[in-house]
Amino acid sequence: MKSPRRIAGIVIGIIIVCGIAGALAIHATSSKSKNARIVATTYGIVQITNRLKLPLVGVPTTANKMPARYKNVKRIGSPMSPSAEKIASTHPTTVYAVSVLKDQFGKSFKQQHIKPHFLSLQSVANLKSTLTQMGNQYDRKSEAKSAVSEINQAETKAKNRAAGKTKPRVLVLMGLPGAGYMICTNKSYVGDLVRLAGGNNVFSSKTQSYVQPSDEAIAKAKPQVILRLEHAMPTMVTEQFNTEFKQQSFWKQTPAVQQKRVYDLQEPNFDATANMHAAKALGLVSNWLYPAK
Repeated sequence: MKSPRRIAGIVIGIIIVCGIAGALAIHATSSKSKNARIVATTYGIVQITNRLKLPLVGVPTTANKMPARYKNVKRIGSPMSPSAEKIASTHPTTVYAVSVLKDQFGKSFKQQHIKPHFLSLQSVANLKSTLTQMGNQYDRKSEAKSAVSEINQAETKAKNRAAGKTKPRVLVLMGLPGAGYMICTNKSYVGDLVRLAGGNNVFSSKTQSYVQPSDEAIAKAKPQVILRLEHAMPTMVTEQFNTEFKQQSFWKQTPAVQQKRVYDLQEPNFDATANMHAAKALGLVSNWLYPAK
């Protein structure tokens, strides 16, 4: 039989070894976030990294106000056409881009041996998953948990607001500067907000996020609420929409226009992909679909 002193020694040894192993694991995770050289190619991704308090070595060139922590970080070009050369000059370990812009990155990135990590941000669930994964990867679990909790609370509030009520028919449009508009289906980010808010998107698809507009189909759908996304060049796009709604007579026949339930969606709360304003955006859509009486 082993003596109590020897047993105590073994227990202490185990505690010390486990303690050292734990400390090494924490140090390794912490070092990973400190040594990471991350480039964010869109403003939405910048919002995510800022919420997780992650350092960046490259951010997009944008008119949006950059978080203070990234004030002096190198600008790498617009989200639609980032400079591969500028990105390469930052010697990144990871370059984050959104999946909807995957086709925008061609030969220039390959020539610089840059392989972007594409984030799917087409839904609120995607956003929460991205937050959790990045929180785990960069030792930001607490920050990620807080952000996800905030979104969950907004979802619960929207669900309760819609409970027991008839779903309104909703049409979502995305304005294109100088080129009219597209229809956002349930597969788009704003379409997902409509779903979570308890609305019935009048245009649904199993695969497509956006479809070409059809005057006849829109008139037939009789939308009760119209949401107009104006995330890019909002002044121009709003004017385009106003002209379209005045010149095309079928709009005046829609219940949404007749009841003055047409809403303009702009940054920072709304974008084509999910961002850290998702909770606020969902709250706004919920109020528009189910206004207080």
